[in-house]
Amino acid sequence: MGFQLLLAIFSCVLLLPQPAFAITRHYTLEIKMQNVTRLCHTKSLVSVNGQFPGPKLIAREGDQLLIKVVNQVPNNISIHWHGIRQLRTGWADGPAYITQCPIQTGQSYVYNYTIVGQRGTLFYHAHISWLRATVYGPLIILPKRGVPYPFAKPHKEVPMIFGEWFNADPEAIIRQATQTGGGPNVSDAYTINGLPGPLYNCSAKDTFRLRVKPGKTYLLRLINAALNDELFFSIANHTVTVVEADAIYVKPFETDTILIAPGQTTNVLLKTKPSYPSASFFMSARPYVTGQGTFDNSTVAGILEYEPSKQTKDDHSRTKIKNLPLFKPTLPALNDTNFATKFSNKLRSLNSKNFPANVPLNVDRKFFFTVGLGTNPCNHKNNQTCQGPTNTTMFAASISNISFTMPTKALLQSHYSGQSHGVYSPKFPWSPIVPFNYTGTPPNNTMVSNGTNLMVLPYNTSVELVMQDTSILGAESHPLHLHGFNFFVVGQGFGNFDANKDPKNFNLVDPIERNTIGVPSGGWAAIRFLADNPGVWFMHCHLEVHTSWGLRMAWLVLDGDKPDQKLLPPPADLPKC
Repeated sequence: MGFQLLLAIFSCVLLLPQPAFAITRHYTLEIKMQNVTRLCHTKSLVSVNGQFPGPKLIAREGDQLLIKVVNQVPNNISIHWHGIRQLRTGWADGPAYITQCPIQTGQSYVYNYTIVGQRGTLFYHAHISWLRATVYGPLIILPKRGVPYPFAKPHKEVPMIFGEWFNADPEAIIRQATQTGGGPNVSDAYTINGLPGPLYNCSAKDTFRLRVKPGKTYLLRLINAALNDELFFSIANHTVTVVEADAIYVKPFETDTILIAPGQTTNVLLKTKPSYPSASFFMSARPYVTGQGTFDNSTVAGILEYEPSKQTKDDHSRTKIKNLPLFKPTLPALNDTNFATKFSNKLRSLNSKNFPANVPLNVDRKFFFTVGLGTNPCNHKNNQTCQGPTNTTMFAASISNISFTMPTKALLQSHYSGQSHGVYSPKFPWSPIVPFNYTGTPPNNTMVSNGTNLMVLPYNTSVELVMQDTSILGAESHPLHLHGFNFFVVGQGFGNFDANKDPKNFNLVDPIERNTIGVPSGGWAAIRFLADNPGVWFMHCHLEVHTSWGLRMAWLVLDGDKPDQKLLPPPADLPKC
């Protein structure tokens, strides 16, 4: 009798909801060479576990992640967990020579961090040179057990990660561009989950297909991992509801097209048609282009296919899918800044009781940075002429006219050990040293300065930063990514920022919270954040060509007074330079 009672009690325990406690999750990512064929072109590329894209990593809010990265390729490697706040664990952030020295061939490193107060769609990618062209994958953070989404639970969740395919080696492409001073060759195709799709030659078999049931809701986790292109995305004859951006819930809104910049993620709900439509539908993406340079003017397409219902199955068996009509979406024009502006203005934080928008209302420090292109003098080795804007100049990019020189020692290690002298300067300017008409007639002198400069902030400083695009070599949209923080986009506009008028229109109630923001072409974006995370945090354009040219800088947030406000000590296996 006693045994039966125990059994009954145990059965009841099993029926109880699972506890909301966090767990430790272990992953191993082997960085290895893998032969991959796309566009009838086979090449050996740097992969994660032999996969392109890399495997999906799943965790829950509150979980600790221990991810061992093993380098089995000739290149140095480091991995960035894009959008993870890394509270006090800057050693696990990943940008090479910023928070760590890269992992050398034959070596490994365990990235150790805990997911605090975050849930949603993020991704991981290589953060050294152009290796993130092939080294990337989804990082899905589910809510704590028992905590629902702030929208109806979807029938199924599907990661869709946009990328680029290069027939050539991306490392060789940027190496050549750096040597010649010109713009790099563009990609040969865009991809969805690594597949270019049927609009490219020799790619019909390499098409991402999403099979859906009528009358169901699907959560599409969209990620832009492309190197150099913002993308428009649309599904023919369907609308979607945007519910999240950069792992932050937003006020839901319907749209037939989304804009997603490199480094950004967007979750959308796709409600399928109520009955079998006897058709298939393209899911297409192509670039949003604002710059003057060359770009990959092509379109990637996946196919949305409906599973026939029981009533239509007999009819469907006589009609093969390939004979069904295939509808294509109408995407905005390549340079449709008007659509881009309207779309970005629709994004608002959910700002609910459970998910408040904690915008800093009082600001301790206000900064004004310019972002854009410029030039460096030609390096006349072997009497070569440059292929930059002129035959005596090379392309460069800068923040506040300082083109960031990558150090040879990791900045965070140099700061923590007190050996920063000669590694970096702690004197990044609060505003441009030489003001000019930023979006007007370009100045005659387009030369940038070069240096490794950091902006130093005391712990818990509330920051307002205005990032101003410049027209020095043509106005251009710049997706700026800040490591270590989310920020609130309190204002955006075109032309030159007016410090007297524009702040009056700032949204301090429900601004979108992000980790990557597209600074408008020929305009500005104002963000606010609280510097409550000690460490060295990279900020850079997520167009990889601009980062390579120097459009990057770093923030140094000092320790606070309390023990839980200080950077944790470095791990024993931290790579050495």
